[in-house]
Amino acid sequence: MTTPHRDLIGKHALVTGGAKRVGRAVALRLAQAGLDVAITYQHSKDEADLVTKEIRAMGRKAFAIQADFAQVDAARHVADKVLDAFGNLYALVNNASCFSPTPIGKVTPDDFEKNMAVNARSPMLLLQALAPALSSHDTPGRVVNFVDIHVMGQPLVGYLAYNMSKAALHELTMTAAMELAPKITVNAIAPGVVAWADAYSEQDRKDYMRRVPLARPGTPEDAATAVLFLVQDADYCTGQILRLDGGRLWT
Repeated sequence: MTTPHRDLIGKHALVTGGAKRVGRAVALRLAQAGLDVAITYQHSKDEADLVTKEIRAMGRKAFAIQADFAQVDAARHVADKVLDAFGNLYALVNNASCFSPTPIGKVTPDDFEKNMAVNARSPMLLLQALAPALSSHDTPGRVVNFVDIHVMGQPLVGYLAYNMSKAALHELTMTAAMELAPKITVNAIAPGVVAWADAYSEQDRKDYMRRVPLARPGTPEDAATAVLFLVQDADYCTGQILRLDGGRLWT
């Protein structure tokens, strides 16, 4: 278990999509490090309640907010709830994501708009709404976005709308890092596989693993460790994309 970090105790974090998989692991790891944590969920209320219960058992504050980030007013609603409850914010982790096949020739306007709304627009709107709170600390507030190795030179075939939306989030990371320094650091994690998507068949998984030098899939806990580094230790790091792919990017 992570030892609480003296400088993080009493500070607050928001993890979007924090009820399951990677988001759950991130929320729990930040709480173990000393942060109070708010999470968002869309449909997974039972799982969200369990995460907040586990965090409270550590002696931290925690609550969950239902939000559909495809809706334009969701980010403002979440930001207001977080500030009403915590009064401040130290770390924003944009983990909530939309991921579904959108091959060229079959992409509808709704497909495109949903991917852009969830994967790019909502992180931008959350960042804008929460920037004053994130910039109000003695040390820089932290923003961590989840992009993807497939928007870094290896596009994921058949996922055009997803790739485009995550590329937009990549550019948000780089632009915000410049505009918000020195009060806020903005970095991103670009995972390969840290939790298998349901759409991946057993053969897809075997084919993927043959291209991973470290010879294992990543885990949600690997992603949580990377987030904690950027939140807790990376004081002189902004505008960086941390590749978390077991070497997959280079093969």
